[in-house]
Amino acid sequence: MPNTYVKLYVQTVFAVKYRNALIKESFRKELFAVIGNLINETGCKTIIVNGVEDHVHCFLTLKTTLSLSEVMKSVKAKSSKWINENQFLEERFEWQRGFGGFSYNQNSIDRVYKYIENQEEHHQKENFKDEYLKLLQKFEVKYDEDYWFEELT
Repeated sequence: MPNTYVKLYVQTVFAVKYRNALIKESFRKELFAVIGNLINETGCKTIIVNGVEDHVHCFLTLKTTLSLSEVMKSVKAKSSKWINENQFLEERFEWQRGFGGFSYNQNSIDRVYKYIENQEEHHQKENFKDEYLKLLQKFEVKYDEDYWFEELT
């Protein structure tokens, strides 16, 4: 086969370290635009980025020559640097280690888009930890409850 043709739809989810509510409304939309641009810079294509004060959802198509881990490592490092360089916060900003990654088929695009678009409304009914646990269970991801969330000690 002379060419490779692939379309991989992926949702990623990652949190602020210790799930602190540090993504303030004053810079949230700009941050999500920056994250979308950083995803696009990797050669992937951003569909939507949204979230609330303690976590972010990204929906994208993954470039075949990159791993999802490579994309997220770059996006998280560069976006935290952007937050810190622009001095949006009095404290140093960090993302929690790791991320969740979930794949979808073509028929799910609209549903996933709307779900991510309505994060503020969604989180009036459900907290992030419960949401993330449901995603892990829905996608049958094995996890160790002792390590699936960093806790502030």
